[in-house]
Amino acid sequence: MGFADRAKIYIRSGKGGDGHISFRREKYVPNGGPDGGDGGDGGSVIFEVDEGQNTLADYRHVRKYCAGDGAEGGKRNCRGKNGDDIVLKVPEGTVIKELNTGKVICDMSGDMRRFVILEGGKGGNGNQHYATSSMQAPRYAQPGQSARELELFLELKVIADVGLVGFPNVGKSTFLSRVTNARPKIANYHFTTLQPNLGVVDMEGGQGFVIADIPGLIEGASEGVGLGFEFLRHIERTKVLIHMVDAAGTEGRDPVEDIRAIRSELEKYSPSIAARPQIIAANKMDAVSGDKTEVLDKLRAAFKPEGIKVIPISAVSGENVKELIYEVWEILKELKEENIVFEPEFFPMEDSLKMSEPFTVTYDPEEDEYVIEGPRIEKMLGYTNIESEKGFVFFQNFLKDNGILQQLEDLGIKDGDTVRMYGLSFDYYK
Repeated sequence: MGFADRAKIYIRSGKGGDGHISFRREKYVPNGGPDGGDGGDGGSVIFEVDEGQNTLADYRHVRKYCAGDGAEGGKRNCRGKNGDDIVLKVPEGTVIKELNTGKVICDMSGDMRRFVILEGGKGGNGNQHYATSSMQAPRYAQPGQSARELELFLELKVIADVGLVGFPNVGKSTFLSRVTNARPKIANYHFTTLQPNLGVVDMEGGQGFVIADIPGLIEGASEGVGLGFEFLRHIERTKVLIHMVDAAGTEGRDPVEDIRAIRSELEKYSPSIAARPQIIAANKMDAVSGDKTEVLDKLRAAFKPEGIKVIPISAVSGENVKELIYEVWEILKELKEENIVFEPEFFPMEDSLKMSEPFTVTYDPEEDEYVIEGPRIEKMLGYTNIESEKGFVFFQNFLKDNGILQQLEDLGIKDGDTVRMYGLSFDYYK
């Protein structure tokens, strides 16, 4: 059964029900007025984080998910029934991408617990809405809005603060079981026999961090050879990497070469991961025969110039394990609190809104502010975190691409002037 942490699915929201055309038929009212009811709204497609799930296995069996259509309006002003929403539960850390472009639509982690990815079509108005003094029996009702569809690629990227990397048999699982209380909530991922095991390291004062042992990292991983590539995806969110090596060289391996091999894989896969803080745990010191300092000196000579600390430990006896954990904890505390969340790059609801909902850019002399309004802007603000630098850059590009900045300039905006949109004000700087 390969890896259950990626899946391709098709989703569709519900179509809006059509408005109804009918006229009152009462005994003593020869030409009854229009009484056609409105159509019901189509159902939406919604993603939700489910704490109990830890794989995307379900989505490998069922690939199509459709919300319910709205019902047609009825006579006597009866409104059609709304279509049912469909809620798709995914494990935390699932990144939802548009299949064809590979662009991120939403990252289901951190504060993002529920996300409406496609709204259902609105129901159409019945003919009761179209009566005018000159046309009292309108034979027109509005059709419901059509359904929207999307092909998605779901990818689970584990959420851990610290990644533990190293070749097989260097003692990672022994180390993990010694320092963490492996969280039962994150049960094993159903990866063949290779599971990224997660555990929580408790520090004093109720604080702590999550550590993931990422197995299967072998040379050629970044080309997708072997299983390495699958696992490299799981360290995309980690902030610190512990490289564990067998300092005793029990399998005739050279610890310096091992670290170089792994670091070159990381570099090929993602320079940003390779640039994160790293620490070397020289394990199996209890099994080093001969001069222990010689092994350490060799490792330090190779990696200290790059600012990477080498800490000798023995996962079996527990020697120096605490020191290593504190060292990692110190690095984590210095790093910004920011969790690695993938910013959205693709907005499914927008494509269907392209210019069908125009916006206005006006100057309000009373408040001395430039005002931008329109439903698309409001939607965009709903899913962009303008506080984050990335979000703000995205937001600026949105304003530029849609010609909004140009309109502000045409109105004579100058640096330092205030722009207002939906309760949000900011200063304009070119």
